[in-house]
Amino acid sequence: MARPNRVDPFGQLQAVPARGEMMGNRGGRFHRDTQTLGTRHWASRQWICCLCRFKGRQRDVWGRYYTELFFLDEVTALAAGHRPCFECRREDALAFQHAFAQPKLRVAAMDAILHAERLDGRNKRLFPALFSSLPDGAMFAIGQQAFGVKHGLALAWSFSGYGAPQGLAGAQPVEVLTPPSMIAALRNGFKPRWHSSAA
Repeated sequence: MARPNRVDPFGQLQAVPARGEMMGNRGGRFHRDTQTLGTRHWASRQWICCLCRFKGRQRDVWGRYYTELFFLDEVTALAAGHRPCFECRREDALAFQHAFAQPKLRVAAMDAILHAERLDGRNKRLFPALFSSLPDGAMFAIGQQAFGVKHGLALAWSFSGYGAPQGLAGAQPVEVLTPPSMIAALRNGFKPRWHSSAA
């Protein structure tokens, strides 16, 4: 049975077979010895998005150390509030740090800003906007359906991949899932990794 370690764009942890193409964590271990979850779904403010393979390391998923999480892609991870990892993705992380703010902020300062933007109590913080205002790589929701923005079109999200691109009216009101500081980084040129289904 799949563990509840698949992250959706709303930041919720689900137990589904599809693993996705990226992994990450939320700053440490928050799963129980029984490989189940309690009420807290993060360990610290350091929510990161990592490569699934790095230097041949083998992970004991949900073992003694941190709680491994899996994302469809980095676009999903950003929407859920996870930034690039400075160990396995240093070049991407530096590009993100540069696009995040000028002058450049330290990692702890970025994490503090993102933590305030990603959560509203225990729930996902949403931000109203018009579809036409969103850059490529942003995610938004209409009801319970999440979409990614690519080349000005909307791609319906699922754990197994994206649907066919569809046009939306520019004035369509949406609930933005990607935190504002990450939206700014996307506008400033950060290019997140998309799932192969979005090609």
